[in-house]
Amino acid sequence: MNAQDAVRRAYINHTIIPAFNIPYLPMVKPVAEAIRDEDSIAMIQVARLEWEKFASQSLEAVAEEYFRHCYPDYTLLHLDHVPAIDEDLKAVDFLPIIERAIRAGYQSVMVDGSRLSLDDNIAVTKQTAECAHRAGVAVEAELGAVAGHESGGIGMSYEELFRSRKGFTKLDEAARFVRESGCDWLSVAVGSIHGAIAGSLRDQKKPEARLDIDHIIALQEATNHLPLVLHGGSGIRQEYILAAVQNGIAKINVGTDIRQPYEAALRERQDVAFAQEQVYRKTRAIIHDFLQTTGARTLLYGA
Repeated sequence: MNAQDAVRRAYINHTIIPAFNIPYLPMVKPVAEAIRDEDSIAMIQVARLEWEKFASQSLEAVAEEYFRHCYPDYTLLHLDHVPAIDEDLKAVDFLPIIERAIRAGYQSVMVDGSRLSLDDNIAVTKQTAECAHRAGVAVEAELGAVAGHESGGIGMSYEELFRSRKGFTKLDEAARFVRESGCDWLSVAVGSIHGAIAGSLRDQKKPEARLDIDHIIALQEATNHLPLVLHGGSGIRQEYILAAVQNGIAKINVGTDIRQPYEAALRERQDVAFAQEQVYRKTRAIIHDFLQTTGARTLLYGA
């Protein structure tokens, strides 16, 4: 099983590949076990900010932990958000990070040029795709501005943001981006919200978000039916997720919903095994109850 094939099969079969973020290394084991026990297919992933601002240490450390606990028929290893411009608005030397991930065994990578101009985002993604594709590694890119509830620059409520489609991925830009960048999957901005990374906000419940399904359908047409990705998957009402899956969303990132139970459990007991159990239970619930992808491995690859 490889990431490119798994996402394509999910797309064709109108199911979804969850991608669970790992801000703390001990979360890898319970997430992998939950994926296996639900007979699902999912990614274990880490973003640059999770070793910069949390405690996942490095992409290599996550890979080592992954290969200790992975189940190759069920799990995939993905490098999430490597930004060209980071959340502190600093330039990042992104390509060496991508190259490190490929050497470490990541099956897919994401370069995030969404803070750049369209031309520069295309150039950054094309450079990444040329590097990754030589190694048989799939590439995810991002176009549009997925909101964050700690973001001070929006200057409007979520309802105003959604109604105005401010920051949403533009159809004409998406069409050009996919034609020219070489990306395999595209993360789009259609109403979801990134989780907080600042310490004072990490424990807050995310605002309830919804998705513009009509815009997703239009993006599918604009991108010639490329598999689309949804970031900020925690906190979206279930009916919107299920509708999005039927209309081209084939991968969804889940971070806050498994991070917060881990952190809360450690505050309660200072017991890593207890915290891991909470992550295991929550991950199974997300797969079984919320995303309804129990049995996806058998659906996509047979018994």
